[in-house]
Amino acid sequence: MTFKLSLLFLLAVLSSACQSPKSSDSEVIEKSITQEKPVMSFTFDDGITADLAGYQFEDWNEMILSQLDSNQLKATFFIRGDNKLNKKGQFLLQSWNDRGHKLANHTFTHPYYNSDKNTAKVFAEELSKTDTIISKFDNKINLFRFPYLKEGQNEAKVDSLRQILSENNYANGYVTIDASDWYINQRLIARLKEVGQNQEEIQKFRDYYLDHILDRAKYYEKLSYEINGRHINHTLLLHHNLTSALFLGDLIQRFKTEGWDIIDAEKAYQDKVFKQIPEPKYAGESLIWSLAKESGNYKDSLRYPAEDSRYEKPAMDKLGL
Repeated sequence: MTFKLSLLFLLAVLSSACQSPKSSDSEVIEKSITQEKPVMSFTFDDGITADLAGYQFEDWNEMILSQLDSNQLKATFFIRGDNKLNKKGQFLLQSWNDRGHKLANHTFTHPYYNSDKNTAKVFAEELSKTDTIISKFDNKINLFRFPYLKEGQNEAKVDSLRQILSENNYANGYVTIDASDWYINQRLIARLKEVGQNQEEIQKFRDYYLDHILDRAKYYEKLSYEINGRHINHTLLLHHNLTSALFLGDLIQRFKTEGWDIIDAEKAYQDKVFKQIPEPKYAGESLIWSLAKESGNYKDSLRYPAEDSRYEKPAMDKLGL
C-alpha cells in the first residue's frame, strides 16, 4: 500500500512538472532585470548668490525650487560656506531648508585637496566652519562632498581626511554620475551676456545640456550595472547655477521619458552601494569611477579626470555654443 501511494505521488509530481515547466535561475534573473529601471536623484553643489546674465538671484533660485516642487522631489544641496554668512546667503539656505531639501557640507572656500598646501588641518577647519553655518537649520545632514571630487593626492592624505570625517560623524556624499554642467553653464552665461536672453540661443544650449547629462548618466549606469550587477540608486552631480534654473524641469522629464525612476536624494543615499569605500589609492571622481578603477577591469577605458571641460569644448565649439 505504501509503495503504491509513493508511486502515485511521484507520477503526480512528474505530471505537474510537465504541465508547468519551471523557469531556470537565469530566466528568473533575466525577467527581474527587464522589469527593473535605473534610478536617479538630484544633488546640487555650492550655492551661488549672484545675479546671472540678467536673471535675478532670487528669481533663478526660485526656478530651481519650483521645478523640484512640481515634480515632488527633494534634493540634497552641498553647501560652500564662505558666501552664506551675509543676508543673501542666509536667505538661500532658508529657502532650501523651508522647501524640505537637505543641507550638506561642501567646505568653506572650496579648496583643491590634491594640492600639498591644503593639508588635513585645512580640511578640518573648512569642514568645521561650514558645519557651524548649516547646523542652525532643521534639514542639515552629515554628508560631505569633496570639491572637484578630489580626496587627496596620496593614500596617506586620503586616510587622514577620511579619519577627520569619521571623527566628526560625517559620511562622504558620493556622486555616482558626474558631468560637466558647470562648463555648459559658463558658456551659456557668456553667450547671454553677448546676445541677451535670446530664447533661440537658450534652446540650443538646452538641447546640448540634456543630451550631455543623459549621455553621462547612461555611461555611469552601464558601468555601475557591470560592477554591481543591478540598478543602484544614482546621485547626479549638478550645480546651483543658471543651467539648473533653466533646464532642470526638462531634464527631469527627459529622464522619465528615457525610463528612469526619480527619487529623493536622501532616499538614494540609503542604497548599500554607498557603504562601499574604495581603497585610498582609488579615491576621487565619482564612486562608480573609483569602484571601476579598483576592480582592475577598466584600466584602458577610464579617462582622468573623469569629467572635464576639455571633453566638451570641441563639441560645443563645433556647434557654435
